[in-house]
Amino acid sequence: MRADAARNLELLLTTGARMLADDPATSIAAIAAEAGVDRRTVYRRFTGREELLTAVYQARLDAIEAAIEAARLREAPVPVALHRYVEEIVGVNRKWPTEVSRMRSDPEIWARRLRAIDEVDTFLQRATDEGFLRSGLPDRWPGNVLGQLVHLSTKDLPGLSDAQAADVIVDTFLRAFGAK
Repeated sequence: MRADAARNLELLLTTGARMLADDPATSIAAIAAEAGVDRRTVYRRFTGREELLTAVYQARLDAIEAAIEAARLREAPVPVALHRYVEEIVGVNRKWPTEVSRMRSDPEIWARRLRAIDEVDTFLQRATDEGFLRSGLPDRWPGNVLGQLVHLSTKDLPGLSDAQAADVIVDTFLRAFGAK
């Protein structure tokens, strides 16, 4: 794919993500107009709205998977991995604000989402095993709360950089679940 075509595709997908997060019924024509591309260009790439929506969710999952990899959740020291993960996911949520849970009907996307959740839960179990988080908490509770904190930061902390938002989130999370 040519560089300009790749840029147009990313612009189309990020615009679609933003607009679909605001209004799930947004039309392809509205997304194309907002992205500054011709509607015919969109239809050459995607056969319809559902195919575009699937591409948006796949791009979001690509970004989530890249964030998990960059955080090195399995090998980096827990405090470093936690902050890096949260900072990366804040950036993902800001760029790709659509919620993947809407795609339960697509088995591939849903399986990818569940793998990402499992990876974070495994990391949080490691954090517990290494004494950074309290033990005895309900299953998946720390991961669910962390996800909600990240989600809230996207809306409630728009003036902060990704790193600054991560500082607030990690501090809040560790105050709630930290072992010390």
